[in-house]
Amino acid sequence: QVQLVESGGGLVQPGGSLRLSCTASGTIFNSNLMGWYRQAPGKQRELVATIRYSGDANYGDSVKGRFTISRDNAKNTVILQMNSLQPEDTAVYYCNVFNVLPRQDFWGQGTQVTVSS
Repeated sequence: QVQLVESGGGLVQPGGSLRLSCTASGTIFNSNLMGWYRQAPGKQRELVATIRYSGDANYGDSVKGRFTISRDNAKNTVILQMNSLQPEDTAVYYCNVFNVLPRQDFWGQGTQVTVSS
């Protein structure tokens, strides 16, 4: 079992920045993929960014060049630095830990990010 604790959401003006953090506890495997997804009202959940234990990162097209994902493997923590935020970035952001073998797919409770003037 894995527990995920997220922090860092809030209200920010367009062009501003926020930093999301997610710490995992429990049975953690070095082969896992940690990442962030988001869901806006009336829309499907979409990929924001994922990062492997090795540091290899993958980004959704809408956030490339603005968001940066990083992880601290010693602390089982994944960070999402969000810059140049726009109203369309408004959503609930969810942390995820995924592992193929053994199978793991755990989600955080979500943190609200609102971009508005």
